[in-house]
Amino acid sequence: MAENASLIDFQGDGGQDVMVAAYRHDAHKMNGQPHDYAPETFAGVPVNQTVPHGADGDASALSRPHGQPEQTMENHETLYRLSLIEGESRYNPEEFTRNGVESAVRSLLTEDDPAAMHRAWLESDVVSAFNESVYYPYTSLKYHTLLVAALLDNYRDGHEFADLLLVVDRAGEVVPHRTVYAGDDFALRIDESAGGRPSSRLGSRPWRSWASTWNRLTAHPLDAAHDKYDMVLDANLRRIGAWSTALQYIEDFREAFDR
Repeated sequence: MAENASLIDFQGDGGQDVMVAAYRHDAHKMNGQPHDYAPETFAGVPVNQTVPHGADGDASALSRPHGQPEQTMENHETLYRLSLIEGESRYNPEEFTRNGVESAVRSLLTEDDPAAMHRAWLESDVVSAFNESVYYPYTSLKYHTLLVAALLDNYRDGHEFADLLLVVDRAGEVVPHRTVYAGDDFALRIDESAGGRPSSRLGSRPWRSWASTWNRLTAHPLDAAHDKYDMVLDANLRRIGAWSTALQYIEDFREAFDR
């Protein structure tokens, strides 16, 4: 299928739910296989399919530069993500045993209910260990996938990228497919309507615009004026351009400081 495949074309390809496919489209990255040579099935379900409406390409542009990828970190060519906090690989051989990873990946990919898959990706710790590109090791496969799903769900409802907002929701509020981060203090989603919640427009085109989008929020979910933890987190979020890196940084920061 072409990158700009239509929804009709996709649905005619095996009848798989388009949102389910979005969560399975990068399965090959969890075992280090290039897309062109990756198997078309995993545990009996179709994987590694092209996502319609260009949602995958747009989500990639939110975290990675256009053009031919270049190695950005010497001596790091693995599928495991580097942490912005620790500067080290998130791979832990004691925590990420082969059987444990395979079991977690299987549960993520073989679920066939789209809303349940969205929840599983939001809550997964194992998938946080992978980057979305070995060339950009600080990026996150987890949040790239959630961004793909959020864009696709908006696009299939007829919204253009320029219509979309980053919206701050209360903790515990999860909008199927559109919530891209769910923490104990707040949630973030991509939507065309903020419903009165703090928000910021994504811009006219997808690019590594996290910092500028975060800076333009009409109200911030962090108490950067009084809380030192929030102050540091907010200051660093204002410096990160890549969306998947920034969303993963929020998760890592909260985990590192037990917040």
